[in-house]
Amino acid sequence: MLNINLLKVLFVHVTISQIIITSHLQAEPYIPQSDAEILIKLPASYNTIVLKLRQHQMQLISAPNDTERAVALAQSYIELGGSTGDPRYNGYAQAALQPWWHLEQAPSEILILRAILRQRQHDFNNALNDLNQVLRVQPKNGQAWLTQAVIHQVQGNYPASKKSCLALMRNKSYLITMSCIANVASLNGRAEESYRALQKVLEQAIAAPAQEKLWAITILAETAARLGKYNEAEQHFLQALHIDGQDTYLLGAYSDLLLDQGRPKDVQFLLQKTVQSDGLLLRIALAEQQLNAPTLKQHVEILKARFAENKLRGESQHLREEARFTLHLLHNSKQALTLAQENWRIQREPWDARLLLEAALSGANQAAAKPVIDWLIAVNLEDHQLNKLREQLP
Repeated sequence: MLNINLLKVLFVHVTISQIIITSHLQAEPYIPQSDAEILIKLPASYNTIVLKLRQHQMQLISAPNDTERAVALAQSYIELGGSTGDPRYNGYAQAALQPWWHLEQAPSEILILRAILRQRQHDFNNALNDLNQVLRVQPKNGQAWLTQAVIHQVQGNYPASKKSCLALMRNKSYLITMSCIANVASLNGRAEESYRALQKVLEQAIAAPAQEKLWAITILAETAARLGKYNEAEQHFLQALHIDGQDTYLLGAYSDLLLDQGRPKDVQFLLQKTVQSDGLLLRIALAEQQLNAPTLKQHVEILKARFAENKLRGESQHLREEARFTLHLLHNSKQALTLAQENWRIQREPWDARLLLEAALSGANQAAAKPVIDWLIAVNLEDHQLNKLREQLP
């Protein structure tokens, strides 16, 4: 995600110099009153984790071409980046893989990690190329099939995603395989059926690893929310949080449910002790907007600076968040629509469709909504919130 070649310690205090953006980007950074002002609070446990990883990084420096060490370190950073939502860890993982990053041919274990990082950068085509290389020589590589399934799903290519999910039957757990299949089916006209089927599978998977259960329960929660089963969705979210209360994706998805229900105070309570990734900070600001909280202006300025930094780095993976921020917090319908359309060209998940429809409605640009409406009809996506938006269009 980031091309970082030098290891940096994760700072608890963010200094002024980290958030000031050049004026030509037309950003208005939030400038703290002093260097002592704390912008982000991180759990104390992260210090221990980061220091341990830094020791592994120093070992790799002495032997940068050691594949085994590089894979182990990159894998650890990828897991930490996924759970915290902090893109710097993905940059550290890329740095560990730097000797192989631009090679057309690389060991399969390197290619899989490179594909995951490229996926997070939204460089989907190159990620799929890496995975296809792996599957040509290792047709039973479950991680490659699973990553491929996820990428196809994000792109809205549900037939291809389902095919990749079915390939998991050969060497992945039954819960992972069925979760993958149910997730795709829930987005492709079989939401109720897949929801009930996955519930039964999960009930029987008593001995499954916690992370496998977490994924399955999160899928149940999101499917229930799309079906308008908000009470069931909330119960699933709470069950998942009991497994991992710091998972960034999970916290964001649950926050969205709470925001849709007009429960901003619950969002504040939920996110008060979290690492404030761009996505979570955005949801905090949206909750503050509903509450007319005095901290809203500060968080809006910080988000402005962060999105400006993303542009400076040429990143595109935060377009969804930036479109949502621009539409609902900056109230700039025209710019939000441009961002949402650019995002739609890259990924097509329910929230991507929702943002484009919201921006089109806000700007009274019904023509911009047509490609999304056509796609929703073609894939038969069932979503309560999207249905309400479609009802507002001719």
